[in-house]
Amino acid sequence: MATGLTGYDLLAEACPTRQVVYRLGDKWTLLVLYALSQHPHRFRELQRAVEGISQRMLTQTLRGLERDGLVDRAVAPTTPPQVTYSLTALGISLSDVVVRVRVWAYENIERIEIARHSYDAAADSDMQ
Repeated sequence: MATGLTGYDLLAEACPTRQVVYRLGDKWTLLVLYALSQHPHRFRELQRAVEGISQRMLTQTLRGLERDGLVDRAVAPTTPPQVTYSLTALGISLSDVVVRVRVWAYENIERIEIARHSYDAAADSDMQ
């Protein structure tokens, strides 16, 4: 049994770790967290920073991150209102993990590409 720090079975559906894994496993979450770790962003600025994200997906991602207490949404009383997104202290602590994943990716991308090439070559030869 794989138990976590609090005695939960890490692989069990009821394990709290799954909530965090689901949040981080989202296609855009890590990228938005990384962008916000650089500095606070307004919505359009963040959308330009995270290439390929749609307005709808950015809105959903930010709402989820805000709900989880990772992102703060500040509305300035201007016309039109200026909304700025930034990381909370909790978000900053998680962004440290994101930076480590980025470093790991840079250090290992060549090995991953070699493994992919080998796998694809073997799959191609199996199909013939």
